[in-house]
Amino acid sequence: MRTRGGLTIDPETLAAAPGETELELVVPYTEFELADAVLRRAAQLTAGLNVRVRLLAVHSVPYASPDGCPATQHAYLVQQLVDLASRCQFPVEPEVIMARGWVEGFEFALRHASTILVGTRKHLWRTREESLARDLERDGHSVVLIHVE
Repeated sequence: MRTRGGLTIDPETLAAAPGETELELVVPYTEFELADAVLRRAAQLTAGLNVRVRLLAVHSVPYASPDGCPATQHAYLVQQLVDLASRCQFPVEPEVIMARGWVEGFEFALRHASTILVGTRKHLWRTREESLARDLERDGHSVVLIHVE
């Protein structure tokens, strides 16, 4: 396990906080393959623990659009989350948040000091997911960055 600032990078295990009986994790949905890989990795990291996962997607609605989104786009996003949740061996709560901005939507939906698993691919430059992880870590959340091949 490595740490960079307040981020934990590719840990071997996760544990509940002292006195906690359940570990709640949040997995931001950025794309299907990343979320699927992170959920599979979460099962390995939390083996033997009582875990609950929130699979959180933010549907960004631009300022020029009315509040809301076309039904087909929203239905597709919901179906993707339900599909991912059904593959897991532990409880997964799929959620779609409507927001004007991507990062702001995640910040709004997260509870104080959440444990967040963010999947990203290795690149020479900082990815959108790594930027999200940094922003959430600055807001006081415990962020685990998981590199996906």
